[in-house]
Amino acid sequence: MFVLTPEQMRAVDALAAQRMGEVELMRNAGARIAELIERHARGPRIVAFAGPGNNGGDAFAAFAELDASYERHIYAQEDERSSSPARRDAELRAHDAGVHLHPLPQNETAARAAIGESGLVLDALFGTGARMPLPPQYAAAIAAVNGSDAEVLAIDVPSGVDALTGATPGDAVRADVTLALGALKPGLLLENARAFVGALWCASIGIADAELATQDRIYAAVDAAELIARLPERPADSDKRRSGAPLLFAGSSQFPGAAILAARGAARAGAGYVTVVTSEAAAPALRAHLVEAVVVTIPESQSAAAAVGTILDLANHATAFAVGPGLGLDERTGAIVRGVAERIELPFVADASALFHFAKHLELLRAKRCVLTPHAGEFARLSGKGSVGDGERVERLREFVHRTAIVTLLKGQSTLIYDGATMHVNTSGNNALATAGTGDVLTGIIATLLAQGLAPVDAARVGAYWHGLTGKRCAAERSRGVIAGDLPDALASALSEPPHPAGIVRVF
Repeated sequence: MFVLTPEQMRAVDALAAQRMGEVELMRNAGARIAELIERHARGPRIVAFAGPGNNGGDAFAAFAELDASYERHIYAQEDERSSSPARRDAELRAHDAGVHLHPLPQNETAARAAIGESGLVLDALFGTGARMPLPPQYAAAIAAVNGSDAEVLAIDVPSGVDALTGATPGDAVRADVTLALGALKPGLLLENARAFVGALWCASIGIADAELATQDRIYAAVDAAELIARLPERPADSDKRRSGAPLLFAGSSQFPGAAILAARGAARAGAGYVTVVTSEAAAPALRAHLVEAVVVTIPESQSAAAAVGTILDLANHATAFAVGPGLGLDERTGAIVRGVAERIELPFVADASALFHFAKHLELLRAKRCVLTPHAGEFARLSGKGSVGDGERVERLREFVHRTAIVTLLKGQSTLIYDGATMHVNTSGNNALATAGTGDVLTGIIATLLAQGLAPVDAARVGAYWHGLTGKRCAAERSRGVIAGDLPDALASALSEPPHPAGIVRVF
């Protein structure tokens, strides 16, 4: 699935227009929009608010494709200077098809009257090239659309949403459905656009994959195809260690549950041999809940250097390492965490308390095969640059990874994974995961994927998608009260979900 910036999309559109013509491209777009209108219209009367550019032209092209069983009204902002041959063709075809054309309403009362009892409103005011915030003369139409009971379908991007960053600096349409044409735009996948996009569809309009592939892969959507292509399969002749042998340093007297969740996540993700190193105080709880895992204790009397040696000895029999869930924040624990990280050769994932201990010692991780998995609060401290503001997540993550050379997964409604080359945006997250301990399960999943041979960036993106898919599965079975402990046992069944609508993107 291609994700292109607005600038990249304009370049691809130009290539496709050279091959097939701008008129044909808009006609194809109109046909795909019309298909989605027919899926979503709640009644025969449909209206469109159309801006002056080709986004508005797509509304004419779509309405021209619909038959006379629909009462079609377009309220358009005219601007002859920006009228393209493709738009003029679409306008003529819409006129010949019996589409009613009206001036764009200049106040909210008129805009509400225009919508009336319509079964669908098509938002075609502004597309990917819009400058934010939108001009004030469109506020009335946007307010009327957002206040209506009609289904709202946005073309390419809801008007007022920045197609690159997902920011909404002014008035913006809240769509029920958004149809991206040709390729996804990154802003559609990012916060806070997710609250405005609704159900997200992506449609082919005749642009060749070779034309889309001319653009650098600055962004990528982590979807079902990534999961299917990269999720390791257990070889027929595999033994328990070759199936994945993650070693976890986790848990404390205060937070033994975090270690349990991480270990269960690792086991249910397919690990053949899970070992957990923990404190003496936490060990009884872990042994009571982890029947299959090996639990090794570090005595409180043992020095940090000796504890590092114990963990490194265990690492000789492991294939990946995970550190952080439920650990203490004391200096001794920090010395152990940093000492192991400095000397270990295994790939590893660091989360939770480990991020606290690494915050001022990131140089230890520079040459390591490592994934960091902070949430927003942890990232604020880890990055050393404070809280992340709206629309800043992508650039802040880019800056951090370029500075540290560490693969990082930044959790959120739109989880981001960055390796210094491509910004991967997970498409499976859901609010069922907004509960304590789900991040610990993710740590265990990623540990197993690393133990089974995936590179850090691949383990992070496969783990993030699988984790989100499992949250969706748990929410389907339990409408309220999903807890982190539900996730490990649902990991396998989540894989039986169809690819769509498992993620947030539907393709047709």
